[in-house]
Amino acid sequence: MAWIVLVISGLLETAWAIALERSSGFSRLGPSVVFVVTLVLSMAGLAYALREIPVGTGYAVWVGIGVVGTAVVGMVALNEPASLPRIACLLLVIAGVVGLKLFH
Repeated sequence: MAWIVLVISGLLETAWAIALERSSGFSRLGPSVVFVVTLVLSMAGLAYALREIPVGTGYAVWVGIGVVGTAVVGMVALNEPASLPRIACLLLVIAGVVGLKLFH
């Protein structure tokens, strides 16, 4: 169960990162509210997962999911560059996250 919560929390990290960008420095109410709600839920899920998963592994997996998710959303929906080197780097992050899970 802790791993499922950790993955969901990582996805919520992507949501709050995108909402933070969309809030325009907290000048737009809707994205600002989404940011706060998803941030709290993401942190609460991380805290829950860390009761069973070592902090080094859990935090790295959480951040990795957030990094990859945010970068993919940026490339797919926000017109950020999607070059081969960027995609290769994201694959390296995924490999690291999978490795941490496998060797947990």
